[in-house]
Amino acid sequence: MPETPAKETRASEVTRLTNAVTSDVSTGDLRGSTQPAGQVPLIFETGETGRANRYFPNGRSLEEFLPAHVLRGALPLPDNSELEVVRHFTKLSQRTFSIDTGFYPLGSCTMKYNPKVNDAMANLPGFRDLHPFAPDELAQGALAVMYDLQSYLAELFGMAQFSLNPAAGAHAELAALLIAKAHFAKRGTSKERTTVIVPDTAHGTNPASAAMVGYKVVSLKSDARGRVGVEDLRAVLGPDTAVCMMTNPNTLGLFEDRIHEIAAAVHEAGGLMYYDGANANALMGNARPGDMGFDLMHLNLHKTFSIPHGGGGAGHGPVGVAEHLVEFLPTPVVTRRTGGEQPAYALDFERPASIGPMRSFWSNFAHAVRALTYILANGGEGLGEISRLAVLNANYLRVKLRDVLEIPYDEVCRHEFVASAQPLKRATGVRALDIAKALLDRGFHAPTIYFPLLVPECLMIEPTETESKETLDAFAATLRAIVEAARTDPESVTEAPVRTLVGRLDETRAARQPNLRWS
Repeated sequence: MPETPAKETRASEVTRLTNAVTSDVSTGDLRGSTQPAGQVPLIFETGETGRANRYFPNGRSLEEFLPAHVLRGALPLPDNSELEVVRHFTKLSQRTFSIDTGFYPLGSCTMKYNPKVNDAMANLPGFRDLHPFAPDELAQGALAVMYDLQSYLAELFGMAQFSLNPAAGAHAELAALLIAKAHFAKRGTSKERTTVIVPDTAHGTNPASAAMVGYKVVSLKSDARGRVGVEDLRAVLGPDTAVCMMTNPNTLGLFEDRIHEIAAAVHEAGGLMYYDGANANALMGNARPGDMGFDLMHLNLHKTFSIPHGGGGAGHGPVGVAEHLVEFLPTPVVTRRTGGEQPAYALDFERPASIGPMRSFWSNFAHAVRALTYILANGGEGLGEISRLAVLNANYLRVKLRDVLEIPYDEVCRHEFVASAQPLKRATGVRALDIAKALLDRGFHAPTIYFPLLVPECLMIEPTETESKETLDAFAATLRAIVEAARTDPESVTEAPVRTLVGRLDETRAARQPNLRWS
């Protein structure tokens, strides 16, 4: 039966919008295409004996270095020319989804564009080639970068001081909780302060970090508004309360509008307030955790400050504190001296109350350069505008999708919002997981799914400030098309993806019995 004109119009709209932001490439990357992508053979399946380029004579026999019984009888390495190897790995790199090639609507992870000027600055020879053990007097430029970054972060977020030592966000959470322990130990109350309160809308690593340092985790359910209820909080506060860990805005994308009452209640009970900076991209330059009453916080520079995110590379998680906790910061902290003949900047290790270093060396320095570049390039007003645009984009998508998926908390959000596929699942059997996989076939990375846990069949969507209206329209049109397909031909969605290099996996078996070996 031919399609109706309405269906033809909708299909052409989806094609037009998708093709506006995705395109075919010669390697068979057919995002937006209706044809399955060609397979890339394994490097072991290509080449021929004698084909490899041999620019140098063979070296000495391995048996001159190791006894024969510990050597392999044969190592089945492929024999490829240099050109074949280059083409093979270039094609694989072009199959990798990246922020440079596509849209990541990845809730709570802020997968924003990484400006190339950041990399240019991090690759300046004076930064790139500096030895990590260089004495302070020969590393003044690098120490100035670290000092300025610490200072700007403290100003932006209302903290007294930051340490750049932690390697990533969860690592900084651990540092913050160790600081809390040191604080209570100095007051002689560490044995009494044994619990950490974690709302169900907090960032997912919070309970694990608290448990790692020996705290008992008390989970706090959200109220009907998707926020922390002050009365519910008071019911679990007591002389055993050490820390209340909060993400604001929370993982529903909602700002905790009673945060001053929450902070006052925790402080009245003798506890500390900890701010998880996972969602700081929503308020940078517009609101400060320190002004809300938070005593401790961390930042994910790979989220808010645009350094590379994921791919197995290094992260960076500065930890900040209010004035009464500065003495406990992990070492080293970069200090600035005034007057005298000594170098202006120095790494300060002589902090008797410090929790000590969280890792080897001083920080992920190249990322400090990138983050400082981002701050200086945008300036204070520009950083505030970034957050306002992130909020605008999220609300644009929320309104555009409210008739496509259920929006459980359909009010003005911050940088992200939560949708639910629960009604669609009841009507068609199509789940949030199926929608996520169908998006892969259409050239979009999937959003975060099934988190936070309080929303069934949850999709957490965060567009960030760096995506254009055309990209957001294409994403919304694609989601609409997937939901329509779920209602008319659910198997076309539940069998996705069919155009990616690897089809649908058994997630449970893939996690427990991964097959990573070629034979």
